[in-house]
Amino acid sequence: MSTQGTLSLLQLTDLHILPSPGEKMLGVDTEFYFEAVLQHVRQTNTHYDLILVTGDLTQDPCSEAYQRIFGRLHTLAIDTLCLPGNHDDYALMQQWLNQDNISCKKHIEFEHWQVLCLNSQIPGKAEGSLSENELRFIEDALEKKPNLFTLIAVHHHCVPTRSSWMDTMIIKNSDEFLEISSRYPQIRGITTGHIHQEMDIYLNLLRILGTPSTCFQFKPLCSRFTLDDLMPGYRTIELHPDGRITTQVQRLPGILQEIDRSCTEY
Repeated sequence: MSTQGTLSLLQLTDLHILPSPGEKMLGVDTEFYFEAVLQHVRQTNTHYDLILVTGDLTQDPCSEAYQRIFGRLHTLAIDTLCLPGNHDDYALMQQWLNQDNISCKKHIEFEHWQVLCLNSQIPGKAEGSLSENELRFIEDALEKKPNLFTLIAVHHHCVPTRSSWMDTMIIKNSDEFLEISSRYPQIRGITTGHIHQEMDIYLNLLRILGTPSTCFQFKPLCSRFTLDDLMPGYRTIELHPDGRITTQVQRLPGILQEIDRSCTEY
């Protein structure tokens, strides 16, 4: 944390790590680009207080994939919170990603802020939903710490992307989620994964973010599944003591040449 009390966060999302190193998805070696993103992070020499890994850590979940993810994140030596996406096995995540500086815990507090991590997974489904327990968890955390500004991290998006194929997978009870969020002005931001593209909008004072994947990207504003040639990326988030959020998306340089555009789904 800086001397001014500003928190610096790193968001990584949608790694889609496959069971064996070197395997490709949609023409892309997802693990190669995950490591390339981490190397880019190291080269910036930026201090981070917390890393958020917001779901779809794996594509075909297995212990070996989560172990390799743990190994790479562990080398950063930064407190890291991992939450599940629709492609993850949450039980395996909790088995392999709850050691040392890596955890699947849902809540962390700082001097001026708290961060809540939600599980929007419906096992076996692509779309998201927040259970009654998750919604109650949000309200309980906010009631207990009314003086802390709050950032919520969740895998699935909660506002439309205007890509109709993607919006079939929006959090099904997002209206209820956003209604709760509107009742607690200390919630200053929601940051999501899943959409493999950048989003940054406001609903009144509530800032809602979507973050690029560490591997392949989806082209915005498309009615059907369409890959983009933008490079893998990540998001940096600064949480200021006065409740402001500043944020920026960083990407690897170049154009993603190897994507297989013949693919019609993932």
